[in-house]
Amino acid sequence: MNDLEAKRERLLDLLRSFESCAVAFSAGVDSTVLAKAAQLALGDRAVAVTGVSSSLPDGEREEARRLAEWIGIRHETISTDEFAKTEYTRNAPDRCYHCKSELYTQIGRLAPRWNVRVVVNGANADDAGDYRPGTQAAEEHRIRSPLLECGISKAEVRQLAADWGLPIWDKPAMPCLASRVAYGEAITPERLVMIDRAERLLRDEGLRTVRVRYHRGDLARLEVPPAEVGRLVEDSARQRLVQGLKDLGFRFVTIDLEGFRSGSLNALVPPDVLQAG
Repeated sequence: MNDLEAKRERLLDLLRSFESCAVAFSAGVDSTVLAKAAQLALGDRAVAVTGVSSSLPDGEREEARRLAEWIGIRHETISTDEFAKTEYTRNAPDRCYHCKSELYTQIGRLAPRWNVRVVVNGANADDAGDYRPGTQAAEEHRIRSPLLECGISKAEVRQLAADWGLPIWDKPAMPCLASRVAYGEAITPERLVMIDRAERLLRDEGLRTVRVRYHRGDLARLEVPPAEVGRLVEDSARQRLVQGLKDLGFRFVTIDLEGFRSGSLNALVPPDVLQAG
């Protein structure tokens, strides 16, 4: 048995020890692998739960439904109301804490109805060293992180997904749309719609890994992998994108020459806040 096989067995054993669980299920690769593991370990004593709000990218709710059906796990959707919290909409660096706290509160409230004892999320071992205010919310709500607890890295998550034949094994990360808005700029449903549609424009150009970061003054900062930056400045693509983005409400369009970086807006967070996180 190799190292990943041993981690997989530890993961399944850990999930069995819970007796039942609800998986916070976003349809990303981490939570999909965890949902598959929960289904294997617990069968109908596992449920996948997707929180739905304006911060969920278009199409991800249907993706979650499709994946849950493919896995064979019971699937529930719940409405979350993070937009009612000024702590969320003001978009300070702890924004994710308030969003995750809302999600975990709603799942915890409904867990008895689903007859589950433990709520789990898809945090993996690579997440431990990053600035993630949502981790505090998970700790406060006693959410377990089986992938992290078993030392499973992001690369190993993708390998497990491939081994289990999951169709999203190579799916690019798709965090909530609010993560694209520069800290200090208010989170509004209208801005998230702009961002979501802008990223679809980039994907329509054949790009898979994209981010459209929203900055003050309705400025769009486009991030794609460095090798793909040249495609954005080809004259026909450039004209289509500039016109399309301005039609969506952006006034300025820029390309980030550093290319795509997950969590690039953390560069705006003061160092003392990062260290505290």
